[in-house]
Amino acid sequence: QVQLVESGGGLVQAGGSLRLSCAASGRTFSRYTMGWFRQAPGKEREFVGAISWSGGILSYYADSVKGRFTISRDNAENTVYLQMNSLKPEDTAVYYCAAGLVAVSRLERAYDSWGQGTQVTVSS
Repeated sequence: QVQLVESGGGLVQAGGSLRLSCAASGRTFSRYTMGWFRQAPGKEREFVGAISWSGGILSYYADSVKGRFTISRDNAENTVYLQMNSLKPEDTAVYYCAAGLVAVSRLERAYDSWGQGTQVTVSS
């Protein structure tokens, strides 16, 4: 199991940008598929996007963020990033990163390790 710590959340106005980081502690980070999820108050946790162990080979995004959010990873630094552009108030949520040893998936059960989350608030 890999330990994950998210950071970079905060308050930003609509149309702005924010970059989240997820630092991982593990000796086999490059083998993990990394996913981002978010949960807004009163809502179920939803899939945001995921990136494969090889980065550019395979990635997938939820329709709600497609074209605005980009996931990248730096295996040398054991870190995955979520670049969020053109933020909307609807993006307000706690954002979680997750790691799994399976192929890219939007299902929570595909991920074995989870961070504690970081709050993102987008004002109108």
